[in-house]
Amino acid sequence: MVINQLLDALKISGLMTWQILWALILGFFLSSIIQALVKRKTISNLLGDDNIKSIFWATILGAISSSCSYAAVALAKTLWRKGASFSAAMTFEIASTNLVIELGIILALLISWQFTLAEFIGGPLMIILVAVIFRMFLRKNLLNKAQVQADKGLIGVMEGHAAMDMSINIDGNLAQRFFSPPGMKSVSDIFVMEWAAVIKDIFIGLLIAGALAAWIPLSFWHSLFLSSSPLLANIWGPIIGPLVSLISFVCSVGNIPLAAVLWNGGISFGGVISFIFADLIILPILFIYKKYYGLKMASFIFISFYVAMVISGYLIELIFYLFNLIPKHHQLGIIHLGISWNYTTILNIIFLSLAAWLIYRFIKNGSLPMLRMMNVEKNKMSD
Repeated sequence: MVINQLLDALKISGLMTWQILWALILGFFLSSIIQALVKRKTISNLLGDDNIKSIFWATILGAISSSCSYAAVALAKTLWRKGASFSAAMTFEIASTNLVIELGIILALLISWQFTLAEFIGGPLMIILVAVIFRMFLRKNLLNKAQVQADKGLIGVMEGHAAMDMSINIDGNLAQRFFSPPGMKSVSDIFVMEWAAVIKDIFIGLLIAGALAAWIPLSFWHSLFLSSSPLLANIWGPIIGPLVSLISFVCSVGNIPLAAVLWNGGISFGGVISFIFADLIILPILFIYKKYYGLKMASFIFISFYVAMVISGYLIELIFYLFNLIPKHHQLGIIHLGISWNYTTILNIIFLSLAAWLIYRFIKNGSLPMLRMMNVEKNKMSD
């Protein structure tokens, strides 16, 4: 009995992995190209204020950067200490985990394209709300205390990864820079480092999603999400979504399989979106905020983010309801799929070959020592 339950969970996890594998590789490959061509110095130079222009650039630059939540949190701290405004740094952090390419692709594959659209509309809404909350309630005294704490240089997670700027510094158009030896080296290095940064979260997320889908009866989810009452479900969904994420310990792209299971369990459309946004308030990251900025600022970030997530969930629910874009059914079709010779198999073969080639180049380039430096403090890296 127990063995059968384990096999069922592993089967669902495996099917999810198979369906999204090519999309993960494609997303990280495109992200690697962008990161190789955009200099880190350019990012910090554009984020020096908390005005609309800085928030806009923080959103754009965050969306084309790393999708690892831990690296995004570490990089946001680094950007702030280097002169970016706190609001712009937090905006960059939100965008780099919620508006990245791979997340949108996987949402479309695991649930539906409507969730991808909702993510890319809801992300900017959340950013606007956070910026407004910071402008209204973030006091100079609290910011100064957080600055003192941040200047202590305490290490969180993925500090080394956040500190590495592997962008290329050569002349030429985009194609020439990409196909140059430094360009190809940079892309392969970033690709492998990005995978190393998020592989644990993706793996854990898929395993948890498979276990929840196989072991937890739909009746439990329906009760938790108040599915029997559409009105109450729509009100409750964006409130409970981030709280489920808070205790899941899974962030980055790894929370998308969990989002699919929650949708299958009857959570509202807006609840799924607020759940996905909450990868930046899971318990391990809240502890990192405390270490970086102190307890009071960590609490302020949590409350601000949570309120923005809930309101964004409500707004998305309303907008998509008005335009009749909310999917009619909650069934997670991927649970019932199998592996067959179709476009998914062909794409997986193609992109697994691409990944193998990039890993080969990474090893051939002598870049393996960088993997050991991912959690090393930047100051130690320069010693």
